[in-house]
Amino acid sequence: MPESRIHPYLFAVLVVATTFLMGSSFTVGKIGLTYVSPLLLVGLRFTIAGLLMAMLVRKKPLPAKLADWGRIFGIGLMQTAGVMGCIFLSLRTITAGESSILTFTNPLMVVVMGTIFLGIRYRLLQWIGAIVGFLGVFITLGFHLQLTTGTLLGLGAAVSWSIGTILIKQWGSRFNVWVLTAYQMLFGGTILLVMGLTMETPRLAINPISISIILWLAIMASIVQFAIWFYLINLGDPGKTSAFLFLAPFFGVLSGWVLLDEVVQWYVYAGGALIFTGIFLVNWTFAKKTSLVTEKVG
Repeated sequence: MPESRIHPYLFAVLVVATTFLMGSSFTVGKIGLTYVSPLLLVGLRFTIAGLLMAMLVRKKPLPAKLADWGRIFGIGLMQTAGVMGCIFLSLRTITAGESSILTFTNPLMVVVMGTIFLGIRYRLLQWIGAIVGFLGVFITLGFHLQLTTGTLLGLGAAVSWSIGTILIKQWGSRFNVWVLTAYQMLFGGTILLVMGLTMETPRLAINPISISIILWLAIMASIVQFAIWFYLINLGDPGKTSAFLFLAPFFGVLSGWVLLDEVVQWYVYAGGALIFTGIFLVNWTFAKKTSLVTEKVG
């Protein structure tokens, strides 16, 4: 469906909706940690989301080879288990806004990884964007390289997301996109569930608030958000649409301030602005034939 067939206002509304769901999920997740231990919470989120999506795509063609199921498992390991595990563990010690900013540096890391592992040649403006973005990370961390556990986990989420993006670039064409989405979430969620039951002391307070948070994260912040994002990606140039990812950490900071009264230092805003600028430059200048669309699950 060409982008010209959707009204610009509707496109804008959908962009805001999907990036709001992406960004605010950090804050909702941090609230959820009051009731559920981190890995168990995110494991429940993506296991439920994966099961629901698997039922929705049950009539679509599934992989016929065990090796292809292994590839989906590998993508789920990095794209869901790695990314979301790091995010939810980071939320124990840093704000939702800081976690979202660090996590969304992944398009900058994709430029480096794409050059090293895929031999993709990027334009000068994209490299400028990557440099500006990484400068923003340095400023966001308080003008020093002393990394706390929370910031390391936030950056770990970005690294894992970037590796997942590279794997999807390499293997994604083998699968129906919705089948890949469903089962990588299911596999990643299952891994997180096992980790939540074995690597931490499981904690689950069952009440209307905790149930609402889990269902919101599984349905609205995962399935609905992903469906809108993929719809927008398919409208036109994926690289240009991906440039709007800079809105997601903005909503992460905003929702953390509104719902949790999080105080964000001035240098986090300054660094965040540079990171957003870098992401915009990296994505907006993607050529269609070499664009690395960041597959979103968080």
